[in-house]
Amino acid sequence: MTVGFAQSIRDSLTRTRNTVFSRIVGLLGVTEVTETTWDELEELLIQADVGVETTLHLTERLRRRASEQAILQTDALRITLQEELRALLPDPQPLNLGRRPLDVILTVGVNGSGKTTSIAKLAYRYRQEDRRVLLAAADTFRAAAMDQLSVWAKRAGVNIITGPVGGDPGAIVFDALQAAQSRGMNMVIVDTAGRLHTQYNLMAELHKVRKVAAKNIEGAPHETLLVLDATTGQNALSQARHFQEAVEVTGVVLAKLDSTARGGMVFAIARELGLPVRFIGTGESIDDLAPFDADTFVEGLLT
Repeated sequence: MTVGFAQSIRDSLTRTRNTVFSRIVGLLGVTEVTETTWDELEELLIQADVGVETTLHLTERLRRRASEQAILQTDALRITLQEELRALLPDPQPLNLGRRPLDVILTVGVNGSGKTTSIAKLAYRYRQEDRRVLLAAADTFRAAAMDQLSVWAKRAGVNIITGPVGGDPGAIVFDALQAAQSRGMNMVIVDTAGRLHTQYNLMAELHKVRKVAAKNIEGAPHETLLVLDATTGQNALSQARHFQEAVEVTGVVLAKLDSTARGGMVFAIARELGLPVRFIGTGESIDDLAPFDADTFVEGLLT
């Protein structure tokens, strides 16, 4: 984690920290731990979009440790809270990329989640790492989707394969994979329609796109990244559960973190969904995408 990325993560947490977590820090000053402390802490964690289930798990862990370790002062409890929050975010394994001639990343998510800009940021990031990236505009469901992705592809400095509006997404993925191989590309990032998670036919379409990728490239897609809008808080969890049922999601890109006070949802994503957060959106520019770092994230909330 570079100094620049660490600072961008801290900066993106400004609203979350100032709105709720600063109140948690204030609560856990130098006073005695009382039952009121526990009630207020639980309430604040829920307000921070940590989620009810995860909050109850967290406070139960804290109560047990406070009893076992004779934690009587709130400043000591704050240190324990930081440790328990960090424990909810296990270090993810490295991305399954860079081990073969052609990597395929599938991106999924609902309309308005920030998926198109996140794809462009990923493309730009990997191009900066000297990867030869090709985008596949397989979102044929929305008329402007391919145009928007084409604009972002130009900004990222990468090529793109498109098709007709309303066309077969699977055919576009096939064309993109063939083009990538013939042009010597080593990464394809596939956009998919910003489908509502309740629409069965569109979820079935996702299965088809995956099958096309798997049939043409061994092991593809090698990563399936779900883009979630951080501003939607706990509502994003229900979306994520549906996508997990439809496709094998391997990680989350949390977009618009800098625009929300709901950064606490990261803990619920990790515990309730069992998904690692891979990247976070830290702003609107093409390079405003930071690899997620659990230590920096937790420190940014409480210090």
